[in-house]
Amino acid sequence: MPQYAFTAYFEKEVLRKRSYLKKEWCIYAIENAVRSEAQEHNRYRFWASIDDLDGRYLRVVTLEDKVTIHNAFPDRGFKP
Repeated sequence: MPQYAFTAYFEKEVLRKRSYLKKEWCIYAIENAVRSEAQEHNRYRFWASIDDLDGRYLRVVTLEDKVTIHNAFPDRGFKP
């Protein structure tokens, strides 16, 4: 099982702005993604439906190692 980490940006900014987010949801999204893809700046995006968000999709952005979580937010526009 990978050892997940969180960037300082995630810890200080993302969790402050979106205090309802849980780190467990982010890890779940990576491990159970319905879709994942590379994005610019050597980052990766993962999407997963989160029951506690009323089934909305959470987008999680990681660094290139795919285990360091950098950003996360409900993605209202995502269509599986």
